[in-house]
Amino acid sequence: MSINLGALGWDAGWADSFAPYGRSGCRFGRVGRVDRGVYTVLAADGTVRATAAGRLLADAARDLLILPVAGDWVALRDWPDRRTTVEAVLPRRTAVIRNGAGRDSLGQVLATNIDTAAVVEPLDPSPDEGRIERLLALAHQSGATPILVLTKADRVPDPAGLADLLGRAAPGVPVYPVCGSDPASLLPLHEHLAYGRTLGLFGASGVGKSTLVNTLVGTSVLATRALRADGKGRHTTTYRALVPVPDGGSVLDTPGIRSVGLDETADGLDRTFADVAGLAAECRFADCRHEAEPGCAVLAAVADGSLPPRRLASWRKLQAELRWQADRRGARLAAVDRAETRRVRALARRRVDGRGTLPGT
Repeated sequence: MSINLGALGWDAGWADSFAPYGRSGCRFGRVGRVDRGVYTVLAADGTVRATAAGRLLADAARDLLILPVAGDWVALRDWPDRRTTVEAVLPRRTAVIRNGAGRDSLGQVLATNIDTAAVVEPLDPSPDEGRIERLLALAHQSGATPILVLTKADRVPDPAGLADLLGRAAPGVPVYPVCGSDPASLLPLHEHLAYGRTLGLFGASGVGKSTLVNTLVGTSVLATRALRADGKGRHTTTYRALVPVPDGGSVLDTPGIRSVGLDETADGLDRTFADVAGLAAECRFADCRHEAEPGCAVLAAVADGSLPPRRLASWRKLQAELRWQADRRGARLAAVDRAETRRVRALARRRVDGRGTLPGT
């Protein structure tokens, strides 16, 4: 079955990036799913199962983030023994990358080449504003356009009021309270699914992402499970899946995110807390720490009620996390430099002859 790759976002820019690989006999496609190193790729003549080429694996040994993920456009090579390999990943336009919460965790690419990053949070049970802020920081940093989708609007008495309240955790971001199983409720989301555009969904387990996908696509393509006795959703999706939508566009569903670590997301955090950043610019002192300084516009806004204390506390917490991550990254890079210096010195010692001189001197 043929696939319209233009509907999935293929355009002249991607064609230019692919041209060198095309001249070497490759064809192109978009990764729809990854299963333990096997890639399901959407190509012009249908879906293809492929594995990573040796050169790509060698490069990934130095940087795991370059391995293909759902959403990537890739160059494919077909072999006489009917194998297909992913030879290269085309340069990504956007990428949602998180750090785990663990002290020793590494970065993880959640999705690439999405146009809109939808942070999905349920209105019932109680939504988590801190989680919304963390995910919005990743969405802003990715290069995609962030939106906030509030599911299970049919389970609360005043979804519009709750949406307005939660909108304070998402300044400048469109907010959509929806019922995931009601197609009419999701009509505003279809503007993010126009021909050639990709909508990515990000949120915790059980917030209703798979139900959103099924309703947007118009058929059951992802498994869903009934609510638990306490009203919470159940974890269903265990892999990232790029799903074409009828009449063009695609939606990318991701597994539930248990932890959201931030690293190198300073710009995204500034945009997520645009209200705090705007107030900070009005402080009397440029180096104001917003703790007890005179003329602090941030503390004044907390005092008069225009800035919720929780919002300032969350900003402080995430800023401290960014500083810790930066220190950890610097220590890691310094350790790598020291190891390389030791390796070079050891190599030089092995080359020294018995007289203590380098050969040829």
